[in-house]
Amino acid sequence: MGFNKRKNIDAVLYWLMAGSLVVVGIILLCILGYILTSAAGYLNLRFITTGIFPMIVTTVYVVLVSLAIALPVGIITAVFLHEYAKDSRAIRLLRLAIETLAGIPSILYGLFGLLLFCRFFKLGQSIIAGAFTLSIMILPVIIRTVEESLKTIPDSFREASLSLGATKLQTVLYIILPEALPGILTAGILAIGRVAGESAPVLLTVGIAQNLPKSIFDSGRTLTIHLYYLTKEAINPEDFGIAFATAGTLVILVIVINTAAKVITYTFRKKLGGGL
Repeated sequence: MGFNKRKNIDAVLYWLMAGSLVVVGIILLCILGYILTSAAGYLNLRFITTGIFPMIVTTVYVVLVSLAIALPVGIITAVFLHEYAKDSRAIRLLRLAIETLAGIPSILYGLFGLLLFCRFFKLGQSIIAGAFTLSIMILPVIIRTVEESLKTIPDSFREASLSLGATKLQTVLYIILPEALPGILTAGILAIGRVAGESAPVLLTVGIAQNLPKSIFDSGRTLTIHLYYLTKEAINPEDFGIAFATAGTLVILVIVINTAAKVITYTFRKKLGGGL
């Protein structure tokens, strides 16, 4: 009787999770469908190449530079916390600091970046100043996601590697990190979505210039900021159509970057696995 009861509970929970997955998928498809339908007639190659190309370049710059700064730091921090650090007051304070960073409103990051990177370090409103600011903002997401991925790796993997004579560092580099690549990929994807969708910190640190940036030290306007100004100044239906076309471009750009990240991670893991 007890076994049948547990089996029925498992079945109910399974269908609840499956139903939740379907609901989330439907909501996502509805949002994407609404955006792309509203952008129909405006979203085309000419619009991308002549209308918002500088904003696309600025957005790509901001996303890639932010990831290049935050991802290595986040991975190293997560590995240290899970593989090396012991439970001490200093580590508990560090974890508290990470949790606190995750709860700070994004506008405060923008003000911090404006004062520190733009003015104190004299970087001005530029892509690099915005990237530094956003990299601090996405660090908690990367650290927590990677650390949770490390927790799923069985201790037997570590014990087997160490018993064969590998050092702790070799175990981390050649056993732990390859196994944690799916979690690292997830952290990167979450970070990309966060960076690409931010507006307040970008507005204060990157700027609103519509020029095509020649380097990461130039100012620019990301797609989110451009979308904000388009909707703010929209009056006619055509104005809203252009705004939706910009939103559609942003969605497509995020999908392309995420897909590229998955392909790169899969290729790297395959080569690393072959080398092992």
